[in-house]
Amino acid sequence: MAVVAIVGRPNVGKSTLFNRIFGQRKAIVENFPGVTRDRNYADVTRYNIPFTLIDTGGFEPVSEERMLVQMREQSQLAIEEADIILLVMDARQGLTPSDQEVAQMLRRVKKPIFYVVNKVDGDRQEDESIEFYGLGIEHYFSISAEHGRGVGDLVEAIQAELPPVVQEDDAEHEVRLAVIGRPNVGKSSLVNKMLGYERVVANPTAGTTRDSVDTPFVYNGKPYTLIDTAGIRRKGRVSQKLEKYSIIQALKGMDRAHVVMLLIDAEEGITEQDLTIAGYAFDRGRAIILVVNKWDTITKDNYSVKKFTEEVRMQFKFLPFVPVMFVSALTGQRVAKIMDTVEEVALQFNRKISTSALNNVLQAAEQAHQPSMYHGKRVKFFYITQTAVRPPTFTIFVNKEEGVHFSYRRYIANKIREPFGFLGCPIVINYRDRER
Repeated sequence: MAVVAIVGRPNVGKSTLFNRIFGQRKAIVENFPGVTRDRNYADVTRYNIPFTLIDTGGFEPVSEERMLVQMREQSQLAIEEADIILLVMDARQGLTPSDQEVAQMLRRVKKPIFYVVNKVDGDRQEDESIEFYGLGIEHYFSISAEHGRGVGDLVEAIQAELPPVVQEDDAEHEVRLAVIGRPNVGKSSLVNKMLGYERVVANPTAGTTRDSVDTPFVYNGKPYTLIDTAGIRRKGRVSQKLEKYSIIQALKGMDRAHVVMLLIDAEEGITEQDLTIAGYAFDRGRAIILVVNKWDTITKDNYSVKKFTEEVRMQFKFLPFVPVMFVSALTGQRVAKIMDTVEEVALQFNRKISTSALNNVLQAAEQAHQPSMYHGKRVKFFYITQTAVRPPTFTIFVNKEEGVHFSYRRYIANKIREPFGFLGCPIVINYRDRER
């Protein structure tokens, strides 16, 4: 998906606009500067062309205060990575020198720039906002992000600038594999080591889609494509300096992948960013493998793997079904086993279960533990069928969908996993009403 970044000075209403376009309250919104200190991401799918929206910290070009400097750096990185940029300004404060400086910087960016004057709540602010033509621009969007005024016109203009969605070839037997993770966890080293092993025949092809480098290869006679997020492509100066803030490349890699390998640094341990990246992969319905790299650098005893695995399970409690591997990209320790796990996870991700087998499991689960009553009546399960793969998706027909408690939904999901496994794969279970 294309990336749309919202930038501007602190407290001009960027997070409010983010929430308004996204359609729900996701960013933290408070009425004082600097609340949004890190970028916030959301996939906006409620319009004709979906896109990824980024809310940034305030861009204060003249400040040397450490937090504001970091927020400015994050905004610069978002500007570099985005396809479209929204510069938000404040009608109540009027045109400021900081606005002019940011606008001057954006003139050097060869991307669509939308100038947005926020907090225009009525005709008076509308009349006063004409001073923003002082930026030397031909057009700006006057909006009220809080009340929704003018936001529809802005979104319509964004949609007109977005590139059309390119449907990836989703051949049943081809698997796209993305190696993702924080900077300096060893992604490049691991990719190079993996592609150097026997039984893997690689054919590097540069610059195929979305500024990444795709490497088609064959493993055990099966076609794979490695989607690079490891810095193989030539990064700009901003990216090299500020990559520690970036999740955008991981998001772009996930958009096209079937299987995601998330690398964790054994020396640094599990970080908040690791959990964030894993959460995005899970939300996108990708198969996931957790790979703990640099295992050779750890002082170990007989319980080290067990202890670290327990820590991983505790931190990534929303991913109890994913395999955890311990490798060293530097020495090659256990790297040769990675593709066997990828192969198994990809097979599970594309697995189809017969309707009869599924209904046997559903019937046994219902007999072992009856669903709760809803409005004085028992919730009845009629049948289950698989409706999609990648990820495995099932539909269960019931008499009252809203009567199926979330705890019982979790119970059914676990019961489906017991006989069928689905190693590394999220599963999606939809409930539908059906009268007898």
